[in-house]
Amino acid sequence: MRRVALIYNPASGQLSKGRRAAIQKALAVLRAAGIEAEALETTAPGSAGPLAEDAARRGCDTIIACGGDGTVHEVLQGLVGTQVALGVVPLGTANALAANLHLQTSPAKAVHRLLSAQPVRIPVGKIYYQDEAGATRSRYFTVAAGIGADAHFMSLLNPVLKRRLGYLLYVIEAFRVWFTYPFPLFEAAFTEAPGREPRVELVSELLAVRIRTFGGLIRKFLPGATVHQGQLRLAAFKTRSRLRYFGFMIPLLFGSHRYAGKVEALNADSVECRPLPGSPARVFAEADGEYLGELPIRMEMVPDAVTLLIPKGVQA
Repeated sequence: MRRVALIYNPASGQLSKGRRAAIQKALAVLRAAGIEAEALETTAPGSAGPLAEDAARRGCDTIIACGGDGTVHEVLQGLVGTQVALGVVPLGTANALAANLHLQTSPAKAVHRLLSAQPVRIPVGKIYYQDEAGATRSRYFTVAAGIGADAHFMSLLNPVLKRRLGYLLYVIEAFRVWFTYPFPLFEAAFTEAPGREPRVELVSELLAVRIRTFGGLIRKFLPGATVHQGQLRLAAFKTRSRLRYFGFMIPLLFGSHRYAGKVEALNADSVECRPLPGSPARVFAEADGEYLGELPIRMEMVPDAVTLLIPKGVQA
């Protein structure tokens, strides 16, 4: 780590008023270690990726995303396929990747831990989706991508209320979705190994998870999910029953998993999701907590995609 750019969202999370002061303390830690460091402020949604690309072109060997999972997600788009390392400092409402890396602390302390972190090449997920204009787009993801109820949930989040209420808004909207969302079925075709015919299921929710723990109320969601996993690690909900969803989610709050019957955990090389013929329902997609668009979608893995800074002693 010789030349570092800290990219931060000044409006991310509930503590945005003290954001610049926190960033200055983080810069001081880097500079005290003899590292050339600068801070780059995002100006609009989607601007973190181009900032990361530009910093990499100018010779930065490390980009530290300072914000929530959305900021990390944007920075990731500019780093996949490069040798530039990605570090994470939690400053958002949802900091799932930071929690997975045991970095839920002050920005200065998080940066101090990153100074001795191990640079590890990891695969990332890639999702192809249809945007609001009907065009096919793609995004990389490091935390999770989902189709169905969780993406509908992300589409409801109000940015202003998110800054004011923080994690409480997630809880409120989660109950709103559970009570009102119709859980429409869609078709998911899983390719579980090269050369095998896809297995087709009707599902109402599909999650591809890349981390061991989310932090917050739901910590461990999907056994076997890690940032090192070379296949998609998936949770498929083959039900429209609110009671089944409720019966699955409540044990998760206590660290228990019930993957059986209508809720299946599986690995796949890729998965394609399509709306049912004649169905009027709109089924949404999200990645790393960012609403993307709707069906049809395809998910796959990109091997050896990015260098992630993992603190010593952490099993990510």
